Amino acid sequence: MGAFFYNADVKTWDVIVIGGGIIGLSLSIELRKGGASVLVVERGEPGREASYAAGGMLVDSGAETPAALQPLATTSARMYPEFVHELQVESGMNVDLRAQGAIILRPPEHVDGRPNLALGNPLSASLVELEPSLADTNQPVSFLRERSVDPRALTAAALATAKRRGVDISSGDEVTEVNISQGRALGVTTRKTSFLAGKVVNCAGAWSGEILSHGFPTRPVKGQMLCLASPSRGLLQHVIRAPEVYLIPRSDGRIIVGTTVEEAGFDKRTDVATIQRLHRAAISLIPALKDAKILEDWAGLRPGTPDALPILGETSTPGCYGATGHFRDGILLAPITARVMAQVIQGKKPDLDLTPFTPARFGD
Repeated sequence: MGAFFYNADVKTWDVIVIGGGIIGLSLSIELRKGGASVLVVERGEPGREASYAAGGMLVDSGAETPAALQPLATTSARMYPEFVHELQVESGMNVDLRAQGAIILRPPEHVDGRPNLALGNPLSASLVELEPSLADTNQPVSFLRERSVDPRALTAAALATAKRRGVDISSGDEVTEVNISQGRALGVTTRKTSFLAGKVVNCAGAWSGEILSHGFPTRPVKGQMLCLASPSRGLLQHVIRAPEVYLIPRSDGRIIVGTTVEEAGFDKRTDVATIQRLHRAAISLIPALKDAKILEDWAGLRPGTPDALPILGETSTPGCYGATGHFRDGILLAPITARVMAQVIQGKKPDLDLTPFTPARFGD
């Protein structure tokens, strides 16, 4: 820990949030509702890392959702319509929340004898009626009433809302250390300067472990994706989730194709062969995409943890908190994370039990 001296003439905040992704921005908004002064410190441009790279499927149940995470996921999914409504009203932006549901294609071995994976309900209509563009398949098919959202639009709306509510934003300046004085948080040191606050929340995603004093055992987990321009705006109505790929339609006709799960450190480069494989998989599901233009491809870094659960709560150092490690669920869990972490920071009992997510499980 570096030496840090208090200066009464320097501006202070009640809370410093490290990280300007959807988790940090949503938390800053919730804290402002409670009257706290908040500074968000972002190493790059707010909302341009994992939040910007995400697909936006709001999957709150299934084989990929750890049992311990289920209460948070279910509650957050239920909060989403109100969460989005508030952001849209305050920002004046549309975040494209869609509720058409998802069509799930699974190999037979992922269905038979495994009724608890929340794979969805049998289709009430024929597949041809639901999605005429979907290729014929001999895989078991089911339907889930889940939502999707455009994460880039969502994060932009959250940023605008945070600014409108008086959250201060410092961008392009990486936090290197949480400052500790007499055993408790006093602020942060960045590459360029330092900021004072009595409470500090590490929401730095994949970079959470890079911060001295209270870094966490997070690691970057790479995911590559691409975006196609649909030949017609109504070509695809539902999210399609198949073993090899998923497709997420946007209301403006774009179709998001994802994704990979790679342990590649902080490498955000895309790989031509991988993007081509995802493209071919999309075409195999929707043949009409054969001539669709690739608008963009990218890679994002999700924050993984050793036990695949987020880190939520106060650390062993008073005033130091963690709200990170959401892996693939950062977009989904933003509303509930903001609520329960604001409650913890305000000294209130959180609405849900955060014991499984305590930083203390990693010795902090």
